[in-house]
This record gives sequence, structure tokens and C-alpha cells, in this order.
Amino acid sequence: MKKSYCPIDTFINTVKGKRKGTIILHLYQGDKRYSELVRLLPDISERMLSKQLKELETDGLIKRTVFPEVPLRVEYSLTTLGKQIRPVLKEMYKGGMLFEATIEN
Repeated sequence: MKKSYCPIDTFINTVKGKRKGTIILHLYQGDKRYSELVRLLPDISERMLSKQLKELETDGLIKRTVFPEVPLRVEYSLTTLGKQIRPVLKEMYKGGMLFEATIEN
């Protein structure tokens, strides 16, 4: 995470990306394994999903837990910071719904 001139820009730059907000909202419903996230986000490639998860982890929004099992099990969960931004993402969702209502199909 990198500071911007304005805190709004810092927030947007952190959560922008291919489905990052959606990933956070899915994780708010509970910890998810990688394969679950793949199923929940069918419109994103596995390569892009891995990239977004790494960025979210680097920015401190999600935690990656590796279980020493065979086969290897990896789970993703929200950090305290990740949980704190949920209200903002929900409001952004509502804003998106307002904009979508004005778009003709």
C-alpha cells in the first residue's frame, strides 16, 4: 500500500484491480480456500486471481494460511483492516447499483 496525495486515492488505489472488492466481500462471509474463490469468480483467470490475492495480502487486507497437509491446503481470510473496509465497499456496491440503473441494455 502506498500513500497518495489524498486518502481517497490511497483507498481506491488499494482496492482497485480485477475483482478485489468482490474478493473481500466473499471473504467477509467466511474463510475460503483457493478453489472456492475460483468457483465464486468464474470471470477471472486463475493467474489474475492469484495476482490479486497476493496484492491484497501484501496490502494487509487478507491473510493467507498454509496448512501443512497432503495435499496442501491454503485458506484466505480477512485481516482486521480487511474487515474494517466492508462498510465502504457496501456503499460502493450501492453506488454501482445506482449507476447500473441508468445504463440501457
